[in-house]
Amino acid sequence: MALYLLYESASGYGLFLAHGIDEIGQNTEAVRNSVTDLNRFGKVVKLAAFNPFESALDALNQCNAVSEGQMTDELRNFLELSLPKVKEGKKPKFSLGVADPKIGSHIHEETKIPCQSNEFVLELIRGVRLHFDRFIENLKPGDLEKAQLGLGHSYSRAKVKFNVNRVDNMVIQAIFLLDTLDKDVNSFSMRVREWYSWHFPELVKIVNDNYLYAKLAKYIEDKSELSEDKLSGLIDILGDEDKAKEVIEAAKASMGQDLSPIDLINVKMFAQKVMDLAEYRKKLYDYLVSKMSDIAPNLAALIGEVVGARLISHAGSLTNLAKCPSSTLQILGAEKALFRALKTKGNTPKYGLIFHSSFIGRASAKNKGRMARYLANKCSIASRIDCFSEKSTTSFGDKLREQVEERLDFYDKGVAPRKNIDVMKSAMEDVANQDTEMDVDKSSEPESKKSKKKKSKSKFAEDEVTVADGDASEVKTEKKKKKKRSHEEEEEEATQTNGKGNGDDDTEKKKKKKKKSKDVEMEDASEGKKKKKKKAAE
Repeated sequence: MALYLLYESASGYGLFLAHGIDEIGQNTEAVRNSVTDLNRFGKVVKLAAFNPFESALDALNQCNAVSEGQMTDELRNFLELSLPKVKEGKKPKFSLGVADPKIGSHIHEETKIPCQSNEFVLELIRGVRLHFDRFIENLKPGDLEKAQLGLGHSYSRAKVKFNVNRVDNMVIQAIFLLDTLDKDVNSFSMRVREWYSWHFPELVKIVNDNYLYAKLAKYIEDKSELSEDKLSGLIDILGDEDKAKEVIEAAKASMGQDLSPIDLINVKMFAQKVMDLAEYRKKLYDYLVSKMSDIAPNLAALIGEVVGARLISHAGSLTNLAKCPSSTLQILGAEKALFRALKTKGNTPKYGLIFHSSFIGRASAKNKGRMARYLANKCSIASRIDCFSEKSTTSFGDKLREQVEERLDFYDKGVAPRKNIDVMKSAMEDVANQDTEMDVDKSSEPESKKSKKKKSKSKFAEDEVTVADGDASEVKTEKKKKKKRSHEEEEEEATQTNGKGNGDDDTEKKKKKKKKSKDVEMEDASEGKKKKKKKAAE
């Protein structure tokens, strides 16, 4: 049976035919020794076909597909054209050797070409890789190295590309630094207490908080100089007037030894460093909370930002945490106890990092294991939603937290919790409502601009209407004046055009006006006589 070898290089796909395998024998040691000798290896392995990549982008796409164990259309066409054709109903008389078993299984599923990947094939492909530039004709020295370098850079760059706002690596580094800062601040605070206690030992019993103690050590400095003048400053630091007075009274009767000015300066500087570390720790915690709200909002809403960040850092990434089953997530952080229990055949641990959640502490002793199993189940769901969902929302985390609260009530009081399907439906409805609200807000922005324009136009029209109503009489009088002026202008134009011929018409008009005035006077006189007669009759 003939053996073909598929080699994916940076410049293209290569197909090699291995001859005379029986002469060498399928012994990996013999093959390994013969691979380094080109004369011996060239007699056995020969180039059958070569398909170069069209561009650097094409090479990157082919490389990504091969790394994921997928066969592209270009690779399928290349294999179908280069390999011997198999008649229907007959078994192929050849096999294809590949380096990755995943792509071999995919090729066999799609094309029915038998593939194999073993130590013998891998040694032959290693020889092909070693002498590849000798098999390809017209290949200049250095071209293959340039192609490998360019493809390596582009492949690495494509793998590193991600969403900047969802970098779980930042959360991993932040939680590690937060734990380190907690240890350092505690150890440094104890050092400040021990150092300053030589001078003012009574202050340790009055002030328990490490940050306040460092602040007081910096403010007081020399206890002999502490008096009522510094009472207001002590009240500002402690927030309690009684404690401030107690500190002043203790300083007056203190049993501590005196320190030199240089020693006090060193104590003051060290206290300032401790205060700076404590303040930076608070800022780092705020940063961690903001990053967790971007990367894993549902997990943070369910179990808290710190515990969720510890789970992500222990798993390696959010994707790895999402791939873990709930049984694995339940005992994350308790691997030593687990393997010790398996080795000694004892009881396996019930919880790991999720023990720091408040839900486990609130459960009774007999229900802690059940509560840890249920909480791990919900954390697994929340991590998968955060990892694979495109939209960032806390609706699912809030609903899952409500379910855990209901389960606690069920264990303690026997109150039946809601069904999981009902809770998930309500969460989906909340997400849908949020999407509609977002769409409405986006659509309302241009409508508000249009409405503003309409309002401005309507206001302008109303102003015009009010002006018209207020000055209606003025407008009417102006119109009448305009009409009179137009009539007078027309008459003047008519007189100018008609000239002397219109003189008779003017006299006739004057006569008519005189007749009308006489008729009016006669009517007035007759009405006056009638009124006099009525009065006489009465």
